[in-house]
Amino acid sequence: MAVGLGGALAVDASADDDTTADLCYTLTSETVEGPYYIPADKIRQDVTEDQDGIPLTLTLKVIDAETCEPLRNAAVDIWHCNAVGVYSGYEASGSGGGGGGPATGTLTATPTGTPTGAPPSGGPGGPGGGGHQEPTDDTRYLRGTWRTDQRGHATFRTVVPGWYQGRCAHIHVKVHVDGTWTDAGYEGGHACHTGQLFFAEQAVLLTQEVEPYSTNTTTRTTLDEDTIYPGNGHAGGLLYLSYDRKRIARGVRARLILGVAPDETHDGG
Repeated sequence: MAVGLGGALAVDASADDDTTADLCYTLTSETVEGPYYIPADKIRQDVTEDQDGIPLTLTLKVIDAETCEPLRNAAVDIWHCNAVGVYSGYEASGSGGGGGGPATGTLTATPTGTPTGAPPSGGPGGPGGGGHQEPTDDTRYLRGTWRTDQRGHATFRTVVPGWYQGRCAHIHVKVHVDGTWTDAGYEGGHACHTGQLFFAEQAVLLTQEVEPYSTNTTTRTTLDEDTIYPGNGHAGGLLYLSYDRKRIARGVRARLILGVAPDETHDGG
């Protein structure tokens, strides 16, 4: 939960990104994959393409929850909707009534790997998070995969996600291990974590006043109303946020430590 500092800066800094003493031995909650996952399309840190929105720098640190050691060379996937609730690759699905037109783009990389496990049931806003759907187009904005460094960090540049029918603002994330990095990307291995990242209500309320978020006419589901958020704070994917409360349009920095079990498989099914 963000708190005001100096009257303008809103920051949740109660845990240093590199201090894991209080976070070791705590697994980050697993959630459903959802219907809009496309595996390893783009190996890149900047996933923005030409999407409008509040700039977001997202830093994730992946650790082994048992040993507290950082996971090096893991592949981290993120994907999320744009400011008006539309997912790339699935523009035909719209935004659940959110309105607004998404940008277009062209697929420039070949996916490596396929989803595994049985898809969950239910619609995108329902309790199951929606079964996997095949892409309807070649757009791939706001999606990317990046390699964790020696300290377990993977940093992405994107925009703050909007919302769509039945869901609060969120980012999907997967962590893959035991695979091989090649010129084509990341191959093999398994997903040891599938989860979602969430935003404190104070920040989302501020985004509603900024274009193009202000053009999203979908009734917004709050964090507490969301059926996917596990309600357990940072262990459940609630991000630590830093932003200027009076000028959130300038950008947001978000971070979280992901505690995973690298020997297990959690593919979101």
